[in-house]
Amino acid sequence: MSHLESRIGFVGAGNMAEAMIGALLQSNTANAENLFASDIDTAKLGSLRERYRIRSLEDNFAVYRESDILILAIKPQFFEAAVTSITKHPLYPVNARKLIVSIAAGIRIQKMERLFYEGLGQDARMAHPIIRVMPNTPALVLSGISGLSPNRFAQEDDIRNARCILEAMGEVLEFPEEQLDAVTAVSGSGPAYVFYLMEAMIAGAQRIGLEPEAAAVLVRETLRGAVELYRQSGENPEALRKKVTSPGGTTEAAIRILDEACVKQRWMAAIEAAAARSRELGNR
Repeated sequence: MSHLESRIGFVGAGNMAEAMIGALLQSNTANAENLFASDIDTAKLGSLRERYRIRSLEDNFAVYRESDILILAIKPQFFEAAVTSITKHPLYPVNARKLIVSIAAGIRIQKMERLFYEGLGQDARMAHPIIRVMPNTPALVLSGISGLSPNRFAQEDDIRNARCILEAMGEVLEFPEEQLDAVTAVSGSGPAYVFYLMEAMIAGAQRIGLEPEAAAVLVRETLRGAVELYRQSGENPEALRKKVTSPGGTTEAAIRILDEACVKQRWMAAIEAAAARSRELGNR
């Protein structure tokens, strides 16, 4: 994995920012002295500083000014206010290239360009390339998957640096931005679908007599093992399912119930609904 000498600043010190900082340090992708952050929650910021020995800065503009790569780890409802605190500062823009990486869910590149580029000439815009990222929560345990979409000013080195940061906490795929709503529906929301399935399997196990602790372990390890088998076998999920489903057997009895309830079709409809909602939120 590559080592970055770039100064990386985080606006926002929440769970995803902490996941990224921890991953960057654990993988030796960056040094602590090159990482810094700001957050309106001074207690959270102080905890991050003490735990990872990074620097905390007094405000968002200071993070922007000091960074080569600015990561916007902000909740969508606070995004515009946080960015405006940078772009309305009397010293904005500074005369240096800044890669802007946003992990704010649903905030489109067009909106980010409006906020960062208003009143700027072409040279200043080119010096502020933007990359939008959709990560997911397994990044907290370095098992995430992120979708990445650059704007027209992002160069190959910018995309390479963004990938380097994101790969510290999982895998990365590049998409045209119009596909990020689908990425959000599949991988952004996806962990919740898996947990929903786990809830149902654990409840079903208890209903047929298993103790809660044993049920939880059985379900956890079954899902972990199934995913690992899928990763290593090279076969698709349908083929692997059919190998377990013997005619007239226990698995067939279970699958019949799921098929009668149209579970697969409803799951596909759920993903479509998540994508539609992502589009709605992004158009606000």
